[in-house]
Formats: sequence, structure tokens, C-alpha cells
Amino acid sequence: MKKHLLVTVVLLMSLSFAYGQSKYSNEFLSLGIGARGLAMGNTMCAISDDVTAAYWNPAGLGRMDKKYQLSLMHAEYFAGVAKYDYAGIGYKIDDRSSVALSYIRFGVDNIMNTTELIDAQGNVDYDRISYFSASDNALLLSYAYNFENVPGLSLGANAKIIYRNIGKFANAWGFGLDFGLQYNHKGWQAGAMLRDGTSTFNAWNYHLTDQVIDIFHQTGNEIPENELELTLPALMLGAGKYVELGKGFNATFALGLDCTFDGKRNTLIKSNVLSMDPHFGMEFAYKKIVALRAGIGNFQQEPDFDGKKKTTLQINLGVGVCIKNIVSIDYAFTDLGDISIAQYSHIISLKVAIDRFKKQQ
Repeated sequence: MKKHLLVTVVLLMSLSFAYGQSKYSNEFLSLGIGARGLAMGNTMCAISDDVTAAYWNPAGLGRMDKKYQLSLMHAEYFAGVAKYDYAGIGYKIDDRSSVALSYIRFGVDNIMNTTELIDAQGNVDYDRISYFSASDNALLLSYAYNFENVPGLSLGANAKIIYRNIGKFANAWGFGLDFGLQYNHKGWQAGAMLRDGTSTFNAWNYHLTDQVIDIFHQTGNEIPENELELTLPALMLGAGKYVELGKGFNATFALGLDCTFDGKRNTLIKSNVLSMDPHFGMEFAYKKIVALRAGIGNFQQEPDFDGKKKTTLQINLGVGVCIKNIVSIDYAFTDLGDISIAQYSHIISLKVAIDRFKKQQ
């Protein structure tokens, strides 16, 4: 039993430390936020125009239609094991500039720590079990500016502070910058965002006790060392079209293309240098009251039982309701029919947008 427990501990910790590979560093920041964007297949680079634009493309903050905006989201992955949360607040300074503050967390809580399960005499003592959390956290400070001489053109930037921790075993601090632009003309929309434009770094520090180090030695695992982890730049491109259908009905069609430069990934278009992941989304709405949404993306090649590869995709559906043009409640349902290895299933988000606070009499 002792050997089994030690191996289990080492496997769990090895998986956690592998979390910090440079190629897939800070992947929690690639999941997307807000039920509207997720339902439309992450095609928000060109069409985001509210507080959530701080994540999708900070330039979109310049198109906020209300002075104050607050947005919240909660999602659960892997049958509720992992929690994914977002909160953002936006402020429109004037017609030409806006700011936002966003917080994102992806974490697994109440993980059993069995490194001290066996005492010095070799006895199993379940009272020695403790619990810890493994979480990724990001704080985004965003700014957008609308050009007066070029109507429809906006620029934006994010400053990101990242904190990642694995209980008392390891933690990392990081910093990075994003840059974005949007252009809108007669219902046509285009956007580009350079995520991690300066390369985002995470400085990892490991805090291992002698007992944990001894477990690593006994099981032949490499003892992790303090290191600097880099996230290379990625280019997000997008385009969209807003169409008035008459009698209060309208539609928005959007597409996105995520380009990474860190080697071959399991995407629809890939090479040894460049990988591209396309997304497609649409929204049909009645005024600003109700909207139906759909999107596809996450194209991947998965091996079948006979070794042949087949292309899979992820279908997303969603609905949104707006109450008095102030409170918006959005819902997204993803992984329709389980035809892809999806990362989420049900997402609910809330947005409150107002121009001013009522003064008390």
C-alpha cells in the first residue's frame, strides 16, 4: 500500500508540474470568457464591443454603449472538478477612451495531499491528509482609444499580471502585454489582436520539503527546479458583418483565425512553424431583447480505433436575454452530441450596463 500511495502522489505532482510547459503555458487564457463569445465559437476578435472585449480584443472597449459595465461568468469543467470564473468591470471615460479591469481564475480545489499520510514509524494515519488547490489566475488592466481622424478605428492594449500556484508546492508570477485594433465601417468589422505581444513570462518557484524530495528520489522522478517559462506571441484575426433584417430583427456573422508560431499543433491548418485554428459564429437577434447564437470551431484530428485519423469539431449553441437594455443574461451549451473533446458544457454569464447611477433623494 505504501508503494501505491507514493506512486500516486508522484504521478499527480508530475502532472501538475508538467502544466508549465512553455508551448502550452497559460493555456487557461485561451479558453474564452462570456457565454455570448463561447456560444459563437470564440469569434469575438472583430465584433466584441462591451466589457468582455478586454479579453477578446481590448480595442473593442472603445465601442461600449454604456458608461459603466460589469460582467460575471461561472463554468465548471470535468463534471465540476475544475471551476472557471471571470469578473470584469469597464468604464467609458469619454467618447474616445475606455478602461477595464478583469479577473480570470481556473482552478481545482480540495486536492488531497497524501505526502504525509505515513508517519515516521511507517503507520498509515488518515488524519495527516491535508488539502490544497491548483489554480491559474490573471488580472488584466485594459485601455482602448478611438481615433477621431479615422472614424471606426480603435486601438487597445492589456497589461496582464499572472499568478499560478500548486498548493504549497510551487507558485509562479508572470507579466505580459496584449495589443489589439478594430475597424468598423457600414456594418463590416475587422479586428486583430497580438496576444502576449512581448512574450509573457512566468517565473516558477518550487517549495518542496525533504519528505517530498525523498519521494521523488525513491520513484526515480526528476526534482523540479526554479525556472522561467515563456509564452510566445499569438495573432488573433477576425472579421464580421452586422445586417439589419427589418422589423427589429438583425443578424451578425463572424469568423476568427487563431495563429500560433510555437510549432505544430493539432489544428485544422498546421506546419512545423505556423498553426491556424479557424472559428465560425452567428447570432440572430430581435432588437436588443433576445438573441439566438451558434458557432463551430476546435477542429482537430483524432485517431480512431483502427488508427485512422478523423477530423472532429465542436458545435456551440447559446441564447441571450436583455432586460430593459440594462441586464443581459447569456447561456452557452457546448460540445453538442459529444463529437469533440470539449473543455466545457454549460456556461452562464451576466452583464449589467448603465450610463449613470441614480441619486438618492
